[in-house]
Amino acid sequence: MRHSTIARAGLLAPLILLLAAAPTLDSRFAELRRFSSPYANQGVAVDARFFYAITNQAIGKHDKRTGELVDEWIGAPDGPILHLNSGIVLDGSLYVTHSNYPGVPMVSSIEIWDVETMEHIGSHSFGIFLGSATWADRQDGSWWVAFANYQGRGGQPGRDPAWTTVVRFDDEWRSMGGYVFPPEVVSRFEDRSNSGGAWGEDGRLYITGHDHPEVYVLRVPEAGSVLQLVETIPVVAEGQAIAWDPTEPRRLYSILRSSSEVVVSELVESEP
Repeated sequence: MRHSTIARAGLLAPLILLLAAAPTLDSRFAELRRFSSPYANQGVAVDARFFYAITNQAIGKHDKRTGELVDEWIGAPDGPILHLNSGIVLDGSLYVTHSNYPGVPMVSSIEIWDVETMEHIGSHSFGIFLGSATWADRQDGSWWVAFANYQGRGGQPGRDPAWTTVVRFDDEWRSMGGYVFPPEVVSRFEDRSNSGGAWGEDGRLYITGHDHPEVYVLRVPEAGSVLQLVETIPVVAEGQAIAWDPTEPRRLYSILRSSSEVVVSELVESEP
């Protein structure tokens, strides 16, 4: 009897060590604060001192500490800017993805502002491409841009959310490859699509859908074209665009469009 017990213990020991070496992380976004902004409708971008709340045809520049509106850009109702989405600040410029949503055929561009003056200073047009551009970010020396496809309003006949694609570009906007989302993430898009995306400091891609208060953490596969789902993290948001704080890499900015608020959260990982 004693010999049998020792033998079973010997068999279990490697398994116990294996489990101890690979703890499961229980991640969450802990809300820190909220700021009201009439522009918090599509997304938000952030730099060292300010956050930029984005709506279809306008952007509000807010002090990051107080939430005070310090500047704004407002497009003409009949101007070329129709539907802004997410933004990222790089070297003093705010890059915002833009489309003609819900128009078809879908056309897209990236529009550029000087964050000091909030003047529109440039544009890169994709024309008719793979869908509606919803977010752009930099990673590994490249641009990564998501092109959304929808079921119903804003969708193109013959396509659905499964056609949503993330494309990698070089600095001359030449395609270097692309990826699609796994079925378990596409199902959460329902009849909408991928709204926000940003690369984390851990080298993983954090994305949102259109409505659900969730962030999907993905990694690039070693082979094939389908991004791999790592985990789903609850967040105070209603989908839409997100942005990491460049000075606090684990601090995420999201929006609540129903209340016109920007929410600041901290990524917390704990071992149960």
